[in-house]
Amino acid sequence: MSSQTIAPNSGISDCCLSGHLHVGNPIGQEEALGGMTTYTTGDVKNKNKSILFITDIFGYHLTNTRLLADEYAKAGFYVYVPDLFDGDYVPEYVLDVVAPKDTAPPKSFTEKALSTAKAPFDLGPWVVKHREAVSLPLIKNAVEAIRADPATGKLGAVGFCWGGRYAILLAHAGSQVDAAVAHHPSFLGLPDDVEPVAKPLAVTVGDKDSMLDQKGVAQLKEILTSKAGVPSEVTVYPGAHHGFTVRGDLNNETEREQKEQAAEQTIAWMRKYL
Repeated sequence: MSSQTIAPNSGISDCCLSGHLHVGNPIGQEEALGGMTTYTTGDVKNKNKSILFITDIFGYHLTNTRLLADEYAKAGFYVYVPDLFDGDYVPEYVLDVVAPKDTAPPKSFTEKALSTAKAPFDLGPWVVKHREAVSLPLIKNAVEAIRADPATGKLGAVGFCWGGRYAILLAHAGSQVDAAVAHHPSFLGLPDDVEPVAKPLAVTVGDKDSMLDQKGVAQLKEILTSKAGVPSEVTVYPGAHHGFTVRGDLNNETEREQKEQAAEQTIAWMRKYL
């Protein structure tokens, strides 16, 4: 594999690219949804409680993502995970390169990249290619395609990192989504992205997340709690890094428990509002 360089102004921090690969055998299948290849999982009789799963930058193909979608399906939902990047997701080998180690001396992302033969993906062009003007219409197209199925009842959106912000956008007034959960959202614009929220919204974030610091969390809480009649909750996980709900180290007891707790929180939220 040829060496690539990191775009220093890509807008994505080290923690966006960090994490651990999970091991398992996803049980769903692939089908077409609104012109996009989509991983679907669950019993079709559960389409009355459907979930649109909006991935992080590693895309719909990542085993972690599919296994988590399967967890939601086993809890009684029908889950759609569309390939919003048309195959252009950040390659999973990046996770092998950049897994966070709190005990090691801090290294910049570029230093870690240069120390291995598998140099990570060039993110600058990727961010531009998958900007909101391109991605949001695809996400809305997925919502419309799910809604076009007469078996669909309530619909929730669950987003992670890159997808977390879009889950919040789908909780705005006028959306065809009934409830949303955003896990450690990236690039969240405060207050503009949150002020229009009018659907039940839960947000999880770690207190070591550099993409949404504690000042931003406080502002997020203030905006959401001011919305009379709109259910919301913001949960801060102590010691957790960005991506912990889907890319945590399952061999680490704390990280595994936090990942499981976030999944249970998501399931409980969707059971309540779907």
